[in-house]
Amino acid sequence: MNSTQRPPASHLRATAPRVVAAVGGGTKAHRAVGDWTAGAIAGDNDPREWQRSLRSVASTSSPQTWDLSAVQALDHVGAQILWDLWGQQWPVRLEAPAHHKALLERIAALSTPDATSLKPTLRQRYLALGKAVMDMVGQLRDFVTLLGQLVLDLLALVRAPGRGPWRDVSGHLYQFGATALPITALVGFLIGVVLAYLSAQQLKQFGADAFIVNLLGMSLVRELGPMLAAILVAGRTGSAITAQIGVMRVNEELDAMRVMGIPLGYRLVMPRALALAIAMPLISVWTTVMALLGGMFAADLALGISPQFFFNALPAAVDVSNLMLAVGKTVVFGILIALVACHFGLRIEPNTESLGKGTTASVVTSITVVILVDAMFAIAFRDIGL
Repeated sequence: MNSTQRPPASHLRATAPRVVAAVGGGTKAHRAVGDWTAGAIAGDNDPREWQRSLRSVASTSSPQTWDLSAVQALDHVGAQILWDLWGQQWPVRLEAPAHHKALLERIAALSTPDATSLKPTLRQRYLALGKAVMDMVGQLRDFVTLLGQLVLDLLALVRAPGRGPWRDVSGHLYQFGATALPITALVGFLIGVVLAYLSAQQLKQFGADAFIVNLLGMSLVRELGPMLAAILVAGRTGSAITAQIGVMRVNEELDAMRVMGIPLGYRLVMPRALALAIAMPLISVWTTVMALLGGMFAADLALGISPQFFFNALPAAVDVSNLMLAVGKTVVFGILIALVACHFGLRIEPNTESLGKGTTASVVTSITVVILVDAMFAIAFRDIGL
């Protein structure tokens, strides 16, 4: 067999592993030479050039005839590189000593195909879609079960209020409500400033400066204030609830409670749902007030509308039914956020990876549910207060 092409090997050692194209007996072949061992590969003077040479050989589709008779030494690392170079399948023709071929057969038997390079078949896609649908149905069934259990627990609390977990409710009320006031105030104030400046730019064009009170009042009291508070609470408190219950799962505290006969819904879910049902309206009103203050401050700077005019015009611009509607739907938001967070917390597996995924899924689902329910409220009560 005569070599017709050799790589620039002036800087390569004589035993360096490389591949050359060769012609022998009228048949084109790839010929591996040198030591194909871990030590020789690691000691190569220019690994990048060596890797480019291998890739250029692998890119040639034909002929798939290989000659390993000039390979002086071959270990598992070299055999694995050759096997991967062949696309993890045997070439059409292979000439190799028996001990090299035996090592390659062992590598072929133990190698697994790269899962990322496999395209899913139509059947696999169909099964994956079915699994996703069944998972969604299972989650919806568990959520409805959790909601029903909350109703039963509330009835039990009404029948025996003296035995209720009021200490837990009080603690959660402080944790979910009082500690959330600074961040909701800051975000609400900034949103009010931004909204007022943007509205002022448009109202100036029509000489309708005074209507900024109507615009800010209706949008903030009826929609943006409750929605902003719900999203902040879903991100802050919802993730905290899921993480708390998830850590209890990881530490096997939930299993211990079941063994001791302590109902998880009554001791874990109901106190958190009650606390958020009470705290959410208060946080919503607080956020709305801070947003109105921000809007009033920006309106004074941008349009010269005094705070006194703002306070006098606001009651006439916003009907009290809008405030009642906002307070009412924030109670629903609070209960849903607590249920979604508890739902994902109870489904967490006893490992940290599941804890991270469950917390993320809880926040995303809570925010989605809040927006969906808010749209339903907007459609159902479109004739009230407008």
